[in-house]
Amino acid sequence: MAKNILIVDDNPNMSSLLAEMLEVFHFNAIRANDGHDALKKIEQDDIAMVITDMRMPRMSGLELLQTIKERKPGLPVVMISGYSVDEVGSDIVKSKADGFLNKPFMMSDIERLLTDLL
Repeated sequence: MAKNILIVDDNPNMSSLLAEMLEVFHFNAIRANDGHDALKKIEQDDIAMVITDMRMPRMSGLELLQTIKERKPGLPVVMISGYSVDEVGSDIVKSKADGFLNKPFMMSDIERLLTDLL
């Protein structure tokens, strides 16, 4: 049975693209529009990994990361950003992100994360 990966992004085009990429590697993509929706889905569904955008309305990706790590410390969380890892890296490291994807990313980047984290 394919593992579920939660994609959290307020941009429907980005979440659709990620969902299609994950399906190539035989994972199920579950989508959430914001952090609050994501937290509900994490409690309701069997989620193997979370991929979240850094900048979203209502709850930032870093706030979501911190909340997930408090509630489910073993759940891998990957951050996505259009900004360089140097600009946001220290906050991500402090918040214990399991991976980082810089936009634009490629299929090989997704494959590497899936292999390393799952």
